[in-house]
Amino acid sequence: MELNKMKVEIWSDIMCPFCYIGKRNFENALEQFSQRDQIQVIWKSFALAPDLQTDTSIDSNLFLQKHKGMSGAQATEAIKGVTQMAKASGLDYDYDNVVVANTKNGHQLIHLAAQKGLQNEMKERLLKAYFIEGHNVDDTQTLINLGTEVGLDEVVVKKTLEEQEFSAYIEQDIAEARNIGVTGVPFFVFDRKYAVSGAQPEAAFLDILNKSFSEWFAKQELPHLEVLEGQSCDTDGNCD
Repeated sequence: MELNKMKVEIWSDIMCPFCYIGKRNFENALEQFSQRDQIQVIWKSFALAPDLQTDTSIDSNLFLQKHKGMSGAQATEAIKGVTQMAKASGLDYDYDNVVVANTKNGHQLIHLAAQKGLQNEMKERLLKAYFIEGHNVDDTQTLINLGTEVGLDEVVVKKTLEEQEFSAYIEQDIAEARNIGVTGVPFFVFDRKYAVSGAQPEAAFLDILNKSFSEWFAKQELPHLEVLEGQSCDTDGNCD
């Protein structure tokens, strides 16, 4: 008899550096998980800076100074630290070229891609575009190009962005996060029984995969959500 898949829901934002690191570490753990074909990954929207006005003249260092109250030296050190952490996960962040941008339109694409079975591909493409390639993920033509790269229809992408078709879905994700107590991202929820907060190491993800899956398989019920804390970006956009 074919089993239903166990859901892993992940709240994250495109501009969150720990979200990309967490995604990669989780994926590496999932690759080692013997029952990976029985896992359904669902990406949920989260906005670290929902009111941010995209300004391509502001680099990451200046953004941290203006919006997080850091000194230039503190911003430089923070960027250096997260870049090294990303490197350890196989990601080559290029903060010299990162375009600090509002991510709402990017989340529109992720929801559109979900309807086509391409959600993970779209999420990965947007993160790479932001942190490694220096693309403006709030630019319509850039998003059309990225969407078509993963297999979305150009006309549909354009219409989605123009009409903001998935705004209600994005708000629902954010409200849902608030309801279950998400205060920072990335936030991974396993079968609505266990959660992992932050960019944990592969081993931690593998442990929670094994534990949650075995209990899901046995149809056991747990009384509450247990959270494993780690480095993340909070609701004010502070990353540590």
